[in-house]
Amino acid sequence: MTDSTARATENAPAEGASEAAADPVAALTKEVAELKDKHLRALAEMENLRRRTEREIIDGRLYGIAGFARDVLGIADNMRRALEAVGPDLREKAEAGVKALVEGVELTERELLKMLEKHGIKKFEPMGEKFDPNLHQAMYEVPDTGVPSGIVVQVIQPGFKIGERVLRPAMVAVSKGGPKPGAVDAPTNDNQAT
Repeated sequence: MTDSTARATENAPAEGASEAAADPVAALTKEVAELKDKHLRALAEMENLRRRTEREIIDGRLYGIAGFARDVLGIADNMRRALEAVGPDLREKAEAGVKALVEGVELTERELLKMLEKHGIKKFEPMGEKFDPNLHQAMYEVPDTGVPSGIVVQVIQPGFKIGERVLRPAMVAVSKGGPKPGAVDAPTNDNQAT
């Protein structure tokens, strides 16, 4: 290695160190700005994590029972079917023991629905409402010109919500063939020349 090359290598680190030594305030200001930025980002990330965790805890409490609730809805459906199987004529002619059994099933169904509602599970029957595929499951269409098209005309099975989410959509029959909901007939002018 030549003397000039050795001197150049020795002078290079010294020059970089002399620049840092020459303006230490600028270097420290830059480092403080970087650390402040990292600190603010870490605080923002922790706040986001806290909010997300709170939201997950609330959702867990509210929606954690969804699977169990769906299973219980099957029991409520069976109770309703049993009550519907005993028509009004049969109830009137039934013995006292059968009437007591029917009343017991009705009471049990009411208590079950009350318990579900206590836990945030609400029943909805959309009779007469406009069909909404987010809330309803159309089973068939009913031709009826007296009802606007797309209106629920029969509820086959009620729907249930848990909080704001649909736990089970309502199974419905939808009208077909009537005027569109909200359609207005165009005014006719009898004075028009033909």
